Amino acid sequence: MQCKKCGREYPSAYYFQTKFICKQCYTAMSESEKVAANKEQFPIDPAMTTTTFNLEGYRVVKQLGVVRGIIVRSRSLFGTIGGALHTIVGGNITLFTELCEKTREDAFEAMINHALEIGANAVIGVRYDATELMSSVTEVLCYGTAVVVEPAK
Repeated sequence: MQCKKCGREYPSAYYFQTKFICKQCYTAMSESEKVAANKEQFPIDPAMTTTTFNLEGYRVVKQLGVVRGIIVRSRSLFGTIGGALHTIVGGNITLFTELCEKTREDAFEAMINHALEIGANAVIGVRYDATELMSSVTEVLCYGTAVVVEPAK
């Protein structure tokens, strides 16, 4: 994968903060650049997603149904060993924290893409669920109700 900003090649999406920009470049960006990069990644503004069943200042004009994003991930052998060694020391196991955050982000993005495919401009009632399918293999599901909203009058 190639960073759109610096052009460097990376072996996987793990090294990216957004779909197109590596973590290193994202960290160096101004806040306005970060907002623009996030808008490019998520055509539905993340502010138009909520865990509640209404969006303040908007009214639902059409419910389109349940949308979901499912990601199944496994830890690598080296990540598992590194995480296991870290448990001896204690504290935050950053290898696993980063993997979990990236997996949730990918599931959220997949849900947003599903919502866009069916014509939504917002998603309400967003939830996450995780299931261990087998040792070191976990499914993360992000789901919600796709809706079309317009500003309340």
